[in-house]
Amino acid sequence: MTSVTIVYHSGYGHTAAQAAAVLEGVQSVPGVSAQLIRVEDVENHWETLDRSDAIVFGSPTYMGSVSGPFKTFMDATSRRWLQQAWKDKIAAGFTNSGSLSGDKLNTLVQLAIFAAQHGMLWVGQAELPAGRADDAINRIGSMLGAAAQSDHGSTGPSEGDLATARRFGARVAQAAQRWQRGATT
Repeated sequence: MTSVTIVYHSGYGHTAAQAAAVLEGVQSVPGVSAQLIRVEDVENHWETLDRSDAIVFGSPTYMGSVSGPFKTFMDATSRRWLQQAWKDKIAAGFTNSGSLSGDKLNTLVQLAIFAAQHGMLWVGQAELPAGRADDAINRIGSMLGAAAQSDHGSTGPSEGDLATARRFGARVAQAAQRWQRGATT
């Protein structure tokens, strides 16, 4: 069975809702197991991350970058980097911010570079933008990863952003399966 782990930080619950949608997408693919890990709980889950076939990173965009707690997690992976523990794993990322741009691209670039530092293989978003309505798929138009927007004080991302996250999760799961299949043949 292919395993996908989603490790994320969420300051206000918006990125947690996006992470849950990514999880739903991963779980929609037969033969894939999935788990959510909050960065606050990562100390109990390093082995889970090490055993995963794919790791999806999720962070809110704060001030044009990953959140402080997510950056702390990134820095804590240096021992894994030194051991090349995550080399050749599938990687992907998602983010959420309060405004439509919010400099989310910078966060996704930061996550992709982090994955590259670990020797991981990045999977981007494949859904073409379908408009700007709240229920549109990839309404933000991000291709590097899944991006969502949550109005300040809202309960979370729009339905279109959550649907995008579900499709993104399924894409990552399918890529991990293909990569794992190829590695065993």
